[in-house]
This record gives sequence, structure tokens and C-alpha cells, in this order.
Amino acid sequence: MSASFETLAIEHPSPEVMVVRLSRPEVSNALNTQMGLDLLEVWTRLTAEPGKVRCAILTGAGDKAFCGGGDLKQRNGMSVAEWKHQHEIFERSYWALHDCPVPVIAAVNGHAFAGGLEMALGCDFIYAVRTARFALTEVTIGIMPGGTGTVTLPRAVGERRAKEIILTGRPFSAEEALEWGMANRLVEPGAALEAAMETARVIAGNAPLSVRQAKKSIHFGLQMDMRSAFRFEIEAYNRLVDTEDRIEGVRAFNEKRKPAFKGR
Repeated sequence: MSASFETLAIEHPSPEVMVVRLSRPEVSNALNTQMGLDLLEVWTRLTAEPGKVRCAILTGAGDKAFCGGGDLKQRNGMSVAEWKHQHEIFERSYWALHDCPVPVIAAVNGHAFAGGLEMALGCDFIYAVRTARFALTEVTIGIMPGGTGTVTLPRAVGERRAKEIILTGRPFSAEEALEWGMANRLVEPGAALEAAMETARVIAGNAPLSVRQAKKSIHFGLQMDMRSAFRFEIEAYNRLVDTEDRIEGVRAFNEKRKPAFKGR
């Protein structure tokens, strides 16, 4: 993806790995209307035309914040219609992230509050710096999570803990995020992107069609009863049997070499 964006920096450390960097560090990478539009375009394009990209990383600029949530200075004084119009853009950008078939790792380089935490939860998993703090603070300003937070957080930490987090609006630590199962790994300050990159390269080295089908099976299987999820899994599995990558993978195993996957 070669396009330039007003609020994002897009980097390609390798053809198979793409970094999407929230780039408003002067306001803790807060989510404004333009960032919502930019993110919607990025995730939509990555879904429609991933090209050689096999894994993406979402991170923030600077070492203070991943994303501080919605830009309340921009929202100050908005009419009801303006607020709802902006939020529709945000909703679509979050849904596009959830629907993206390419794996997305959150490299949380700093605090992730409100919509910023919802953005991290929309990724497939989270690596965070030990100094990061998290919160869904919406109830403290008269709204509630509206970027999938009431759906994704309970699935990550359980219903009762999610209720405590959301209904109090209190921040929690990276250590708690790890203990509760929300974060996969904690690293030292400044090392989140490097850690995510290491894992992204491993994912990118696997068969891309297999990775996407497995992600789809997990994502949608969690929304089904167990028998339906089993059947969905087999449908996803069967689509891989007649691929060049499946043939190459088995051949490479028997020839004791690294497979050369083409995504076909």
C-alpha cells in the first residue's frame, strides 16, 4: 500500500509486513474524523487488495500513547447530527478492522484509552509495553463504549471483569491486562514494535491462505454453537486442500526444505 494519509504513517519493513502507525503524537494519537476516514480506507484496501502483505501491525507514534481515544477537543460543541455522523465513520473503521482477513497485531507503545483500547482489542492480539495503561473511560463523560468495546472486552477478560472496567471507567495496568488475558505479551518501553515485528515475520512465513482461513474460523466460530463452528472449520479447511500452497507445503516437508508459499 503506497498511499499517503494525513493521520497515519504506512511503512513496509518487508513486502509481506505492513506497519500502520497512528500519527498524531501531539494529541496522544487521538482519533479525529480524518483518522477515522484514513483507518477505514486502510483496512478496506487491505481486505480488498492485500497484495503481498501477509501480516499487519498497528502502533502509535511516540512513546507516550498508542491512542488516547476520541479527540474531545474536536468533538466539543458538535451538534447531535455532527456527532452521529462522525461516529458512523468510526464505527465503519472498527468494523473494517474486525473484518480484515489479514492478521493484525497491536503493538501498544503507550497508553490506550477509550477508542484507543477498542482499536487494540479489534486487532488479533496485543503486545504492550510494561508502562502502558488501559481504560474504557466513556461512562465518565456521559457516553459508553461504541467502538465494539462492550463486545470485545468481555470476550477477552470475561463478563464480570469487563463490567467492572467499563462501569467504573478506572484505568488498569499492563500487568493486569496480561494477567487477565487481554494482552499476549509485555515488553520494555520502546520494544513493542520490535516484538510485534518478530511475530509478524513468523506469521508472514506461513502459508497466507492457511493463516487467513484459520483466522476466519476462529473469529466466526466463536459466534456459533460448537457443532456449527466445527462444520464452519471444515468448510474453511476444505478450501485449502486444492491449493498450490498445500501441495508445496507437503512437498517441502518431504524434501526437508523451507516451503515457498505463493498464496495460491
